[in-house]
Amino acid sequence: MVIELLKFKVTPNMRERYIQQDAEIWTTALAEYPGFLGKEVWINPNDSTEIILIMRWATREQWKAIPIEDLAAIESRFAQALGETCELVKSAEYQVRKFPHS
Repeated sequence: MVIELLKFKVTPNMRERYIQQDAEIWTTALAEYPGFLGKEVWINPNDSTEIILIMRWATREQWKAIPIEDLAAIESRFAQALGETCELVKSAEYQVRKFPHS
């Protein structure tokens, strides 16, 4: 399993709208692609401007197979629905390691 982490900075009054629009547009769209296993939204209780999105993918190959044109179209719909842009602060990729229990 591969984890995609995206960290955004939003205005405090935009946070809930961002989360709602992200679920309606991005999560719904990504769910149509093979390998998408799910998504979590992490909010920082001490910083109302921080949103972290965690996407789980079966394989890196499936994640990276999404056509760039599709991603651009989804982002365009999202930006239009949101009405403003938010700063991407961090983008990272992680692999999940599982160990057998003794």
